[in-house]
Amino acid sequence: MGCAISGSGLTPRTAESRHTEDEAPARLTPDHIQLIRESWKVIQEDIAKVGIIMFSHCASLLWCLNSVMSFIEKSVARLDQLERLETLARELGRSHFRYNAPPKYYGYVGAEFICAVRPVLKDRWTPELEQAWQTLFQYVTAIMEDGYLEEERSRRSHTLTSSKQRPDKRNTAI
Repeated sequence: MGCAISGSGLTPRTAESRHTEDEAPARLTPDHIQLIRESWKVIQEDIAKVGIIMFSHCASLLWCLNSVMSFIEKSVARLDQLERLETLARELGRSHFRYNAPPKYYGYVGAEFICAVRPVLKDRWTPELEQAWQTLFQYVTAIMEDGYLEEERSRRSHTLTSSKQRPDKRNTAI
């Protein structure tokens, strides 16, 4: 039943592929924001069902269900404050580096979410609404990927600096 992996037509991109393609993060339009907000009101009424559908095929990820759904809720709430949304997504990306959750998996969350909300929204689901949600997830995951890579560079830089400050044990022997 793995919707994103079994062929929904949504192909998550990795941070590396986005950066090598020199592609800018997706941009949310006022129409996207309106569609997302309107659909979110309906989705919230059955949010537990959406979460269960999202994670039903991968029980090992159930531990992060509440965090993922909370992040989606916060993202929707910040659609009129994109700087705050970007800060939130960047910090989430940085924290994903710290607990070893690489960007190659981020795109699956959006794909799974879209597969999960389709049956909840039923006849309200439209190609325009799907595009709006895809754009939101592309936007957020691009910023998360940037945060992950920033943290990776920061840690690598710190490690290099720390190793230069340590005396070289090979040169201390008599």
